[in-house]
Amino acid sequence: MQQESIYIADGEDQLHLRHIWKNVGGVPIFMLHGLIENGFIFYTEKGKGLACYLAEQGFDVYVADLRGRGKSRPAINSTSTFGQHEAITRDIPLFLEKIQHLNSQKIHLIAHSWGGVLITSFLARYPQWLAKVKSKTCFGTKRVVTVKTFEAYFKLGLMWRYIAPIVAKNQGYFDAKKFRFGSDSETILSLKESIAWVIPGQWRDQYDGFDYYNAAQNVTWPPTWHFTGINDHALGHKQDVKLFIDECGNSAAKFSVLSKQAGNIADYDHINILTHAQAIHDHFPTLVTWLKTQD
Repeated sequence: MQQESIYIADGEDQLHLRHIWKNVGGVPIFMLHGLIENGFIFYTEKGKGLACYLAEQGFDVYVADLRGRGKSRPAINSTSTFGQHEAITRDIPLFLEKIQHLNSQKIHLIAHSWGGVLITSFLARYPQWLAKVKSKTCFGTKRVVTVKTFEAYFKLGLMWRYIAPIVAKNQGYFDAKKFRFGSDSETILSLKESIAWVIPGQWRDQYDGFDYYNAAQNVTWPPTWHFTGINDHALGHKQDVKLFIDECGNSAAKFSVLSKQAGNIADYDHINILTHAQAIHDHFPTLVTWLKTQD
């Protein structure tokens, strides 16, 4: 297996794309992380994680670090002014255009958590890209949070909606890693925009008013599979994942809740659905089989 870092210049920013492959000419896969995360949710430099597993199976894998996160530069700081609008309209297109330049085959899209919301929003906004997409897979992806659990109240109701904005206002951005709330930082704007979408309400762009909900109703979605874990009690609860599928009008989407009761090795949560050591013997092979059947 081989790995390399690809940097895409956009003004003063450098967007990082991790390329992982074993066989030249494999079908490309683009992977996108969620909020307060970065591409390391999918891989390690020592060859672990879903991205590396997929490369071992012959796929040509590309893992993104959204602007300012992971190895993208400069890192988010108090002068960062971008948000999720830029992720949808600048970052994702730049990543996909770069991948298409390197590998012109149709591409699989895989996202974790809020990354699935961004990918779905991108496809709704730019439906011309659908012709280049083989499939879409989301792990623990929800848009709004309706479930009423203690974890949802603490992580989203208290920390995300109230504490994080206060910290961000004082610091100029939200350093989630410093507060042990995540693996990376968010800008004040991305924090504000995501909070507006997490609260039940309209799925519209906070910058230009683009109506993602109405656009999604007119999309013929590629083959789609949503996974979540039975122990994901807040950030990707099965109730809210199902709500997102319905909101997209994607009635043909597959939906799996991974648990011992369902025959899985573990009762997975929001993070170890991708990082559990036994995942390579559990749902990862099932995903590969499905990916290889998509046209």
